[in-house]
Amino acid sequence: MAKQPRGIRNNNPGNIDYNARNNWRGQLPHDPAVEPRFARFDTAQSGIRALAKLLLNYRKLHGLRTVEALIARWAPSNENDTKQYARAVAAQLGVHIAQPLHLDEPTLAGLVAAIIYHENGQQPYPPALIGAAVREVLA
Repeated sequence: MAKQPRGIRNNNPGNIDYNARNNWRGQLPHDPAVEPRFARFDTAQSGIRALAKLLLNYRKLHGLRTVEALIARWAPSNENDTKQYARAVAAQLGVHIAQPLHLDEPTLAGLVAAIIYHENGQQPYPPALIGAAVREVLA
């Protein structure tokens, strides 16, 4: 059996970097011997919730409202082909990369699912799980 992508193994399908200042719900203690760079979570729902929460924080704290702007912050060009990433996510959402998004439940869930797919080469989670995580952060 093939090894799962790191984001799936870590229950961190957005590949959120570990940062000691973050105290995400369900975040496991940092153990560089297990995972030197990325956060790990107790469940996939906790990791998906953190992904959704970060995207909402990007809108709230930085005014980012388009796929292009959100992905530029999520996946900076010093590590990623940010433009290609944004195009892939926008295509999955059926929007233009510069179109302002209203991050309601279906749009945020779609954005989360597209990021998961891009980060891991797969999106193995049922819509109900993503929806539950998104509803938690929108409540």
